Amino acid sequence: MWAHIWGFLYSSYFRFWLKWILRLLTGKCELQRVLGGAEAGARRTLSIEHSLESSKNKVLRNAVHVEEAEVEKCVRDIMKEKKIEQKDTGFKTNLHISLLQISGYKKLYLNVENLRKVPYDSENEEHEEQLIELWNLLMPYENLKARISKQWCDIGFQGDDPKTDFRGMGLLGLVNLVYFSKHYTNEARQILSRSNHPKLGYSYAIVGINLTEMAYSLLKNGALKAHLYNMVSGLPQMEHFHQFYCYLVYEFDKFWFEEEPESIMHFNQYREKFHEKIKGLLLNCNVVLTLQDTKKP
Repeated sequence: MWAHIWGFLYSSYFRFWLKWILRLLTGKCELQRVLGGAEAGARRTLSIEHSLESSKNKVLRNAVHVEEAEVEKCVRDIMKEKKIEQKDTGFKTNLHISLLQISGYKKLYLNVENLRKVPYDSENEEHEEQLIELWNLLMPYENLKARISKQWCDIGFQGDDPKTDFRGMGLLGLVNLVYFSKHYTNEARQILSRSNHPKLGYSYAIVGINLTEMAYSLLKNGALKAHLYNMVSGLPQMEHFHQFYCYLVYEFDKFWFEEEPESIMHFNQYREKFHEKIKGLLLNCNVVLTLQDTKKP
C-alpha cells in the first residue's frame, strides 16, 4: 500500500519539482539529460519512453504512439516544445533512434499478433508447404508416407494431423518451428533427437509451440523491450522475434535436461520455472538473449 501511495505522490507532485530543480541546476530538460548521459540501448530508450509517457505535455505524451513515418516530424515538434535548437544534431539523432525503437516495438507486436490470429488452414497451399518443409528439415532421411500420418508424432505432434496442434498460436507456431529448423538445422535435429530420450523425453513440436506462446506473452507485456532495444538500434523486425524464439528453444532443452524432471507430467511446473528464469534475465537493462556458439542465419 505504501508503495502505491509513494508512487502516486512521486508522479503527481515530487517528480515535477525534482525535474524543475534539475533543470535549474543543469540548464537542461529531462530529455536532454537522458539522451546526453546514457549510452545507446535499453537504458536510454526505456528512460525516454518513461519520460514521454509521464509528461504533462500532450506533444510529448503522444510521441510514444507515433508511426515510423511520423518520427522525424515528431522529433522536430518535441525540440520546438522544449525550446531545443534544431541544430543540436546529437539530441535529434538520439531521440530519433529511441522513437524508432519505441514505435518499432509496438509495430512488431501487432505483426506477431496478426500472424498468431491466422489459423492453420490445410486447404491453404502455403500453410501446407511450410508444414512439409518442417518435416523435411527435421527428418531428411525419412519420407512422409501420407499427409495424415502417425509419423507426425516422430517430431513431437500429438496426433496424425498437426493442424489441430496449432490452434492456440495459429500460424505463428508453425512459422517459429520452421524458422528454427531452417536457420539452426543442426541444433534443431540435435534437440529433436534429445527429445526422444527414454526417460527425459518430451514432445518436440508441442513444446516448440508452447515456447512460441512464451515468447509472444513476453513481447505482449513489454518484457522484451530491454532485449530488443539493446539488440536493434532502430526498428525491431519479425526476424528479431524469431531469433528470440530460437534462443528459448535452445535454452529450454538445456534447462530441461539439467533439471532432470521425474516425468513429462511435471512439464508445466518446469515450464513455469524456466519462464521465471527468462523473466529474471530480461529485467537486466543490459540484456541481450541470443544463441551462443551456434551458426548465425
